[in-house]
Amino acid sequence: MRSIVLLSIVMITVSSCVPSRQYQELKAKQESCENDRESLTNTNRKLTAENEELSADLAQLTKVFEQLKKDTTTDGKYYRKVEAKYKTLDKLNEELTDRLSRSRNEGDRENRELLEALRETQLDLQRREDDLRELEKQLGAKEQRLNDLQVELEKREARVKELESIIADKDAAVRALKDRIAAALTGFADKGLTVEQRNGKIYVSLEAKLLFPSGSTVVNSEGRKALLDLAAVIKNEKDITILVEGHTDSDPFNGSGAIKDNWDLSVVRATSVVKIMTNDGGMDNTMLTAAGRGEYIPVADNSTAEGKAKNRRIEIILTPNLDKLFEILNE
Repeated sequence: MRSIVLLSIVMITVSSCVPSRQYQELKAKQESCENDRESLTNTNRKLTAENEELSADLAQLTKVFEQLKKDTTTDGKYYRKVEAKYKTLDKLNEELTDRLSRSRNEGDRENRELLEALRETQLDLQRREDDLRELEKQLGAKEQRLNDLQVELEKREARVKELESIIADKDAAVRALKDRIAAALTGFADKGLTVEQRNGKIYVSLEAKLLFPSGSTVVNSEGRKALLDLAAVIKNEKDITILVEGHTDSDPFNGSGAIKDNWDLSVVRATSVVKIMTNDGGMDNTMLTAAGRGEYIPVADNSTAEGKAKNRRIEIILTPNLDKLFEILNE
């Protein structure tokens, strides 16, 4: 569902036309809003992809970490087994040396056999010692790799948790703000006003019948009250940006003067809403942007009167500031 951002009234003086310069400014603002919306969409995709990539990396590192722990346990068992054999051979070497010492006078043949056995034992002992040193080296390298992976895993986990915490805080703040807005505008719920949270943003949608007489760009008294109630709730929110979009149905605009078509009408209505919220509602001008979408983003079928009424609307879109997320992703 869509939340619709309300914009202030364009003060149209009696029997006067909008200058060409002002018309160009409105078109420029519209293009800027479109670019901002596109940028926010791309940013949302980037954050989603980054979060998925970090989660995938975390899973892979965890798998490698567990495998290294298993390998280290296996190598440790083998190390202890070789060490036990080494001690056995060392003991045998001592026994052979002792026997050789005691049997020097028992004959050259026996002495040669003992010397040969002693040499073989010493050679085997040396091989065992070499194997033992190689195993120690391998174990040391694996332990270092394990430690490095553990540190990297902890860093990745911390970064993912920080991102998730910031996103959760933003979502909670958006939900709380959405609830406050809905509570403040409860009296208009059955008059064509809806408040929704979608894709991390708040959409406040007001059907044109709540704000404007048919074909007019001047906000009526009831619409003004709804806009001022909304402004009172959000004017002190410093961590959001607000886009006010005007929308029309597909029927051609038959007016005269500076407003030539539905696109012009949607822009001027959005600007009228912005002016009420800033001039009368006390909101900071830098928080709001006015844009017109004409008949090109319908939410209902324009072939029915009911569908056309839903398409004639103002949408006020509140977007949380994501600067902190960008700082973390750029580290």
